[in-house]
This record gives sequence, structure tokens and C-alpha cells, in this order.
Amino acid sequence: MSEHAMIEVTDLTKRYTGRTAVAGISFSVAPGEIVGLLGPNGAGKSTTMRILSSFMPATSGTVRVAGYDVFHESEEVRRRIGFMPENNPLYPEMRVREYLKFRARLKGLGWRRSRQRVTTVMEQCGLTDVGRRIIGQLSKGYKQRVGLADALVHEPDLIILDEPTIGLDPNQIRSVRQLIKSLAEKHTVLISTHILPEAEMMCSRMLIMYEGKILAADTPENLQKLMLGSSQIVAELDAPADELRSAWAQMPGIEQFDVSAGEGEFQRCILTPRDGCDLRPAIFMLARERGWVLRELTRSRHSLEDIYVQVTRPNEEEEN
Repeated sequence: MSEHAMIEVTDLTKRYTGRTAVAGISFSVAPGEIVGLLGPNGAGKSTTMRILSSFMPATSGTVRVAGYDVFHESEEVRRRIGFMPENNPLYPEMRVREYLKFRARLKGLGWRRSRQRVTTVMEQCGLTDVGRRIIGQLSKGYKQRVGLADALVHEPDLIILDEPTIGLDPNQIRSVRQLIKSLAEKHTVLISTHILPEAEMMCSRMLIMYEGKILAADTPENLQKLMLGSSQIVAELDAPADELRSAWAQMPGIEQFDVSAGEGEFQRCILTPRDGCDLRPAIFMLARERGWVLRELTRSRHSLEDIYVQVTRPNEEEEN
């Protein structure tokens, strides 16, 4: 792995009595990346993050953060990490600014520096107007913001967020998502989530976990390319349905097709290509030759959910 990586994980394994939570995974994260650790509950995401943050020891393997070993140099690692666990451990009886100053001092910041950083992270996380509010009286969205501010207050190199948007309403999710995306300017971010569209909007790279293993690790764009072979073409044409069916049956690149009535005089055609070939140029030429009006010609884009199902299906089939 690269000596310049922010995170280096090699053959990491964590076993509990009777089960293996993490099974020999390896990955690296470069500085400035926002990486999503994806998978259902029980995939091993939270265990991996707890090991990375020196909260929990591994059974075997090596983990380095900013060049420091999390087992033998855990104090140096902790100084460089801001960790927000899924169940945010705030002090509900404290006021927001008071709590953040307390946390800053615990993390080793001096009195003057802690005041400066608390002011900065409160502005960054949109907490300035609630600085004197008691944390226990805040909404779930604001409590998440306080947790993020806590993770940021000591200016860590790496921010680890375990399910940062769980339990939030759509407006709160959008706000927290924008905040997380802005962090990549100065920090490396590792996010654990099982909400796949969420990761697609925020992350530059995905690590898909399943039963303690990493089954895929790539950018959203490259993961999309893995699915091109099963992409479908959607074409809407103003043409007789029987002529369309005859044309699709004769086109060699089409494996299967479906023609149904669309709006007005248009027919909506769903075409599955053979061997992942791009049918759009041939469809366009056919429409021009026949004088058919072509209203839509698109290749379906798979969601991360589709990709996740495709990646994990072989494992499920092997078990059956």
C-alpha cells in the first residue's frame, strides 16, 4: 500500500466467540478522500471503525492511520482522529458551547486555542444560534451537528462517521450531507452507512462489505461500469407497436425487449442488449430511416442498491 495513505489496513480480522465480524480485509484511503463503508447491519462496518479509532483491538492484521500503528501508537492515532459513533454520546445537561469547550480541553487544546476552535466549528456546523441551548433540548439534527463539531474541534486529519444521518428527516439529512462534503477540503472522511443513495451523493469511493468481507472497492462511476452488461435501453417512439416488435426481433444486438403504450401515440420500449453493447446508435439510425419520431433514448443508470445486490448475490447463491 502507499506510504502516503491516510488509512492502511492489511489482513484485518476480528473474531468474537462463535463468529467472525471482520474476515481478513485490506484497503487504503488517500488523504482528502470521502470513502463510504457500505453494507447492511452486521456486515462488520462498525467493528472496522472501532478498530481504526483504537477503541477496540483486532484479533490479527495491521492498521495504520497517518503512518501510525493503531495498536502500538494508539495515542498518536487518537490525536489525528475525530470519531462520531452511531449513538452520539453527548452530555444532555450541558450547553452546546460549554460542552464543545470541555471536549476541546479533553483533547489537549489550550484555553485560548479551545475558544478559537469552538467558535470555528460552531460556525462550520451551523451551531452559532444554539450555542447557549441545553443539548438535551435540541432536535436530533442539531445533536448530530454537535457530534460533528466535537469530532472536528481538535482539527483531526481523519474523521470517522458511523451512520451520521440515521434518524434524521430529509431536510436534516441534506444539511448534514452538505457539511460532510465540505470537510474533504481539509480532512479525510470515512463514513459508515447502509443507506446506499446517501453514499452515492457524498463519497468519492465505496467499499462494499458483506459478512465481514470487502466484495468491491471502487469509485461510483467504476462500479456503474461493472453493471453496464445488464443495463437496459429505454426508447420512446411514435411508431406502430407491431412494427417496433418486428424491428427489435430482427436487430441482432437485442437479447429481449418489451413494447408498451406510452403517452399519446408513443410506444415505450425497454430493450436489453446482448453482451452489454450500446444499442442507441442503431436505434437512432433506424428511427431516422423509418421516419419515426424519437422522444426518448436513454441507457438506464443502476443505483448503488442495484450494484450492491449484484455484488453480493454470488455469495448468497453459494450459501443456498
